[in-house]
Amino acid sequence: MSRPTGTPPPGGPDASDPASSTSTTTPGPARDEVDSVPPFWRLALYGLQHVLAFYAGAVVMPLLVAEGIGMRGQDVALLVNASLLTCGLATLLQSVGLPGIGIRLPVVQGTSTTAVPSLVSVGLAAGGARAGLPTVFGAVIAAGLALFVVAPVFSRLVRFFPPLVTGTIVTIVGVTLLAVAARQVGGGDPGDASFGAPAHLGLAAVTLAVILLLTKVSRGFLSTVAVLAGLAVGTAVAALAGRTDFSAIGPAGWLGMEAPLHYGPPRFETVAVLSVVLVMVIIAVESIGQFFAVGEIVGREVGPRDVTRALRADGLATAAAGALNSFPTTVYSQNLGLIRLTGVTSRWVVAASGVIMMLFGLVPKVGAVVAAMPASVLGGATVVLFSTIAVVGVQILVQADLRDQRNTILVATSLGVGFLPTAFPQFAEKMPGRQLQALFDSGIILGTLAAVLLNLFFHHLRLPRRLRRGRARAPGEGVNSVDGPAHYMQHGVRK
Repeated sequence: MSRPTGTPPPGGPDASDPASSTSTTTPGPARDEVDSVPPFWRLALYGLQHVLAFYAGAVVMPLLVAEGIGMRGQDVALLVNASLLTCGLATLLQSVGLPGIGIRLPVVQGTSTTAVPSLVSVGLAAGGARAGLPTVFGAVIAAGLALFVVAPVFSRLVRFFPPLVTGTIVTIVGVTLLAVAARQVGGGDPGDASFGAPAHLGLAAVTLAVILLLTKVSRGFLSTVAVLAGLAVGTAVAALAGRTDFSAIGPAGWLGMEAPLHYGPPRFETVAVLSVVLVMVIIAVESIGQFFAVGEIVGREVGPRDVTRALRADGLATAAAGALNSFPTTVYSQNLGLIRLTGVTSRWVVAASGVIMMLFGLVPKVGAVVAAMPASVLGGATVVLFSTIAVVGVQILVQADLRDQRNTILVATSLGVGFLPTAFPQFAEKMPGRQLQALFDSGIILGTLAAVLLNLFFHHLRLPRRLRRGRARAPGEGVNSVDGPAHYMQHGVRK
């Protein structure tokens, strides 16, 4: 297939890998920017900045599962350490890759909160606490292997994820995550009496001010670590004000990894496996949009074979996570905002963050230092990071033909549906069954499903000829849209 004049020659995460031969490069950062290896000290600092951006998510997920199935004490710490370790491993699989596995782009992976309701349900049904974990981990291993095997099927869904859909999904992710940022700005726990106090808002403001100031006045390296500097200054101010608790650092051990399958051989129960497989399908659908978003940010075209390799890495990482006493993994979208904000697109920086996260998982004392960061300080940074994700989504949507009324309705409806759980979480509580509760508890899942289904309805469902008669095309309809030749040229897929 010919390419437009002025378009760079085809390339991909690894030109020597036949799996990437169908990808093409779009205008953006040059190939060597993604594959370049910065000096060690830059790798360490840039990597640490990525870790701080997603550390909270990597810790919260196992805490939610542990609380849900009734785990206490050292078992909770073990699950947290295992989560940090598997986050690092999954990130390395995506960014560095193995033959036929991994997208080899700056993709950060971590444990998925989408899986929490199903995992808690499986654990409780199997006896709760320690007794239920072998069944939980068995289901996680089986679901990860299932995704690894069926990854090529998902890669064929590329044509159903044009810029119209991926832009909508990324925008929904950014808008939805702003609720998380707001909670962090207020102090983390809305039920706490001090939530929203001026002290919390002040710490968030200090962090945000440092980030904005460095972004404006600095150039080069300093501007790229503005988020890290903001977090450091915010934590220092919190410590001077007596609002940082370092008491957990002393008792924490230097080594904290337990053996694989610490809670016994995995149990593979049919209902439990099917429940987690369903969650993995939802995670995979979400991840496809995130893979395209990463490609958009770094200037690399993501094709079907890239998606296959990425999903294989996701499945393998999830299976390994189950063996290492952890849970399903997914793409961490907050790091997309960090890449866009800093302009540092090297996949080796993200690989460095994976190594650092694995070290945190192996050394609980180091993790305790990072965990001492006040939620409001983290909130000052996530306000920028999560908002940047929404901006990236809008930039992708610019490529879609929004003059077509169908596309406008698709974006508007998906955003509206995705915002419902954010505005009123009580909707989920009224749903019968844990699966429906999980669905209505996540605006990202609802918005993603709405965008995908509406795209199928508007652009792939063929109406009877008599119903299509007399329908006028909107100006420009079919150009750079899901039905237009520009889209299929862009994604390397013939209609």
